[in-house]
Amino acid sequence: MALDDASFDKVIAKTELPIVVDFWAEWCGPCHAMAPQFAQAAAQLKGRALFAKVDSDASPRTSARFAVRSIPTLLLMKGGREVKRQAGATQASQIVDWVGRG
Repeated sequence: MALDDASFDKVIAKTELPIVVDFWAEWCGPCHAMAPQFAQAAAQLKGRALFAKVDSDASPRTSARFAVRSIPTLLLMKGGREVKRQAGATQASQIVDWVGRG
């Protein structure tokens, strides 16, 4: 699901599942390279975690609030709060393991 400055808090606050948030941008090559891996991890964790994408250029307030300095950056959110993050392009299996350890 795509989130932005207007929808981020509403969605994060309403879910009890962990949420993996991918901060990305259209111009980011590594972000595009990771997109299929992110989708594959989302499919593997369906029902156990939600996956969302935030375009950092289109959502500068949310990006600044979480101090996203490089992209892609993944945040793992639980109970409306960030519990951990990982920067850089990542393989699906690594995302799944990372979420499982969260």
